[in-house]
Amino acid sequence: MTQAKFTLAQSHIDFLEQFKDRGFKDKSSIVRLALDRLSQELERQELAQSADLYAQLYRQDEELQQLTDAASADWPK
Repeated sequence: MTQAKFTLAQSHIDFLEQFKDRGFKDKSSIVRLALDRLSQELERQELAQSADLYAQLYRQDEELQQLTDAASADWPK
């Protein structure tokens, strides 16, 4: 793995010092997990935002709604 150097607030340092108490092998494990979770959450938010935008565009486009209705008319229920 690649190493990185960065600056943290004292409260973050204090939290990292508790790595063993929280069941982690080392401080890096906590940071990796936190970054993985942040990455997943940001991706989830971006997908939700994209879905909202598509839904908004769909609601405003009557022609697209008609095409969708026509295409799904013969779809099994």
